Order: sequence, then structure tokens, then C-alpha cells
Amino acid sequence: MKRSFALLLALMLILGIAGCAPAAPAPSASAAPAQDSSAAPAPGASSGAPSAAEPAAATLAKEDLKIGVIHIMELGDQGYTYNHDQGVKKMLANLGLSEDQYIPKFNIDDTDVAATNAAVAELVDAGCQMIFATSFSYGTQILEAAKEYPEVVFLHATGSDAHFNDLPNLHNYFAKIHQARYLAGIAAGLKTESNKLGYVAAHPYAEVISGFTAFYLGAKSVNPDVTMDVIYINSWGDAQREREVAEALAGRGCDVISQHSDNVSPALAAQDMGVWHVGYNNDMAPAAPEASIISARIDWGVYMTLAVQNFLEGKPIPLDWSGGVETGAVYLSPLNEAVAAPGTQEAIDTAMGEIESGMLIFKGALKTPEGEPAVITDFYGEEIYTFTDESSEFVESEEFSAPSFNAIIEGINIVS
Repeated sequence: MKRSFALLLALMLILGIAGCAPAAPAPSASAAPAQDSSAAPAPGASSGAPSAAEPAAATLAKEDLKIGVIHIMELGDQGYTYNHDQGVKKMLANLGLSEDQYIPKFNIDDTDVAATNAAVAELVDAGCQMIFATSFSYGTQILEAAKEYPEVVFLHATGSDAHFNDLPNLHNYFAKIHQARYLAGIAAGLKTESNKLGYVAAHPYAEVISGFTAFYLGAKSVNPDVTMDVIYINSWGDAQREREVAEALAGRGCDVISQHSDNVSPALAAQDMGVWHVGYNNDMAPAAPEASIISARIDWGVYMTLAVQNFLEGKPIPLDWSGGVETGAVYLSPLNEAVAAPGTQEAIDTAMGEIESGMLIFKGALKTPEGEPAVITDFYGEEIYTFTDESSEFVESEEFSAPSFNAIIEGINIVS
């Protein structure tokens, strides 16, 4: 999520990506992963080499491990923070750890450097050997903390500083949520009657753009006439603003609304406005049963289990990890059959099989709204990749776990 020289370096490939954001192939694309506490960790997919020399855990008894987590919002957001907390608890169950070994710091403003530094210091003082930081904008402070506390392992969601710094105790992680976004888009494309989708977007960063573009491409795969309006709220989470934007999109004729934002309020607004909703981070159907079709989710427990188990066993933790459907790290909530269009589950299952077989999401002769070839650029506007023709294929999160797709394509309207 935001700032400093380290951020500029990271942004060279990811255009100031976000961190919210924010899951997994269960046997069905719409079934959540099993919560079996005895399950072994799913295999990880690393987009970078393992760290060279992890801080030693050989003499640490499992019951003495303490894990700190810095959360951006309160647990009650029912979105990103809730989902990350669920991942921690799944990891604890998988590894037979107790909940008192988990020390959370909730509602740590990622724009407040002092608050972040204080949270890190408190977790170190509490004896945490591992500290997860869940927002991109914690990146600069986490980088400095990794230098100051070399005996502590720092794991930072959605960033990329681990690539640019030779620190054995610093790691980045994310998930290939664009795969689940694409699948959720299929549900939206089949449901819309106006052929106009709406999207509540956090920031104009690559993580968000990658997600909403994948969602749109999924919808377009089953409905070539669909278009999409996007409105940025310029915040990762602002419940009132998210509701206002969802209502505005419905007022513009968008009859299916999705989101990259942290709260359940867009789903509630969609239900109140008499339109449908596709969620993120959490299953929104219990909150908005008349509107919520399906939600794209990340199972953070997959990575956390891998990282903590490796630490306990003295094995390297991947430098920069990003798992997709093949690891169980991205998945869909159960389809709300009472709301979904007929044939939705079958269409999703077909596309899931294609993704599992290697289908890429960003491919073909993608064009800008002006009809020019779509171009992915770095922070300085330098070309990373151009979609020249139908054979073009871009592999998202290949070098970095952080997304880098930042092109606005034809059919997507950014509403100012």
C-alpha cells in the first residue's frame, strides 16, 4: 500500500501496488478449502529463490514460538483483516499451535510510520520470533525493522522489498487472486441484464488494476457485450465511501457490482439498491443473501502454514511466494444458487479446469480504450510488456508475488 525510496524501487515493476487485499482449489471451484487441523501444509509456489540463511529455530520448542501479526483494520471489517486473521488461525490449527502464541495488533494505520514502528517494537518486546505485516504500506518500516532485528523473521504481504535487499530474515508473499477474480467475473457476466458491471476500486495501483481487469475478462469470456465502470475510493478500506460508490455505480446502470476494498458495505449497498454483488476476501452471502452471487478469496493459511513450518524445521522460507489455484491459495466462496444465473457453476468449473491446465488470464490482442495495444509499464512509464497480437501472453506474478498488470483495457471505463 504506500511510501519511501524502497517503495519507489518496488514500484518500478508493480506501479505502486496495493495490499489488500487482501484462497484455493477445493475439489470444486466454489468450495472452500478443508479446515482439517491435522492437514500438512499445501506445497508452495515461489516466485523467488529461498532465502539463504534463515534465523535459526533449531533450538526453539514449538510451544515457545510466538507469532506477531500487524493488521491494517479491526477484525470486524469482515473483509481483508478478517480473512488474514482466519489464515493465522488455520495455520495454528494445522501446526498444533495454541491461540495464545498469536499476538495480533489490529487497526495499525499503514500511513502512520510511528504507529507501525511502535507495533513492531511491542511485538519484538513480547518475544515474537516471526512477524507478519499485512499491508503494502508497512513495507518501508518492515524493511528497516528487518535490519534492526536480525533475529526476527519478517513476512510482508504484497510487497517486493525482499527482492532488492539482501536480508535473510525478510520475505514477501501474496496470492494469484487474479485467477479467482476471473472465475468470479464469469458469474457476473452470466448474471448481468444491463451488460454493465461496476467495480469499487481501492487505488489506481497494479494490484487493483490486475484484479479488476481479470474480473472483467472473466465476464467478457461468457458475455462479449459486457462493459465495466470503475470508481476509485483512494483508500484500502472506508465503509461509508465504499457504500457511496457502490450506490453511485448502481445509479449509473451497473447491475452487478464487485470490489477491491475491505468492507462488506458494497454488498449491503447492492442489496439495498436491488442489484447483485460479487465479493472479495469473505463470503458476502450471509450479509447480503439477496445480492451476493459469489466471492473471490485468498486462503492466507496456505502460505502461513508453509512459512511457519519451514521456520520450525529450520528450512528456508521462500523469498517471495505467490500461490494460485494449484496450491489452494485462491478459491471461490460457495455459489449462491438462489441468486446466480443458470449454468454458472458449470461455466466456472470449466474455466477452473483450464486455469489448472495452465491457461493464462492476460492474453491476446488486448487494447486500450483508444484502440492502441495495451502496454504494461513500470513506475517510470517504461514498457514491461505490450499485447501486440492474439499470441500475446503475460504471466502475472511470475517474477514478483506482487501483481504488475497495470494497463487499462478497452471496455473498462474509469469514472472520475
